[in-house]
Amino acid sequence: MLSPQELTKFIKRNNSVLVVWDVQEALVERVFNRDEFLAKLKELISAARRYGVPIVYTKITPFPERFSSPFRRSWNPGEIYRDVYPQPGDVVINKNTTSIFVGTNFELLLRNAGLTTIVFTGIATEIGVETSARHAQALGFLPVVAKEAVSSADREAHERSLANMAKLFPVLTNAEIIEIWEKNP
Repeated sequence: MLSPQELTKFIKRNNSVLVVWDVQEALVERVFNRDEFLAKLKELISAARRYGVPIVYTKITPFPERFSSPFRRSWNPGEIYRDVYPQPGDVVINKNTTSIFVGTNFELLLRNAGLTTIVFTGIATEIGVETSARHAQALGFLPVVAKEAVSSADREAHERSLANMAKLFPVLTNAEIIEIWEKNP
């Protein structure tokens, strides 16, 4: 795996996007480290805004019951959490699956804007974050997981997921990500 210094060749402000994955009311209330997670998420969102890194929020948007898969529970976890609510210029993607790429135009948005590095934050680490990060890598993007700004209701699954992802692509602290953005326009 590349060191944070070596990653500066690939991660720059002008080729990065910050994804805030499913930070919705019901999910935030269930994570094991709510206060720490929210503080770190706000820190990274603030840094993205400061450095002009675009922010994309995802929102679980269930199909009508008749069109939902019988193999998946259909539920609506509410609105995006008020403390990190999107601002004008942010993108909100309504989605129905555990991959940001399935059933959305996210890949097209990235390719149109020349963005190749996707910094993932949000809930749940072992479900949508990991699925989307792996899918991003398979499509030729560089996924970066902000390990302090992802969380889950299941601490053990969260930690296993971080360890698994660290074998495949960068899993960095906020300080490491922010330092890279600071030094690399």
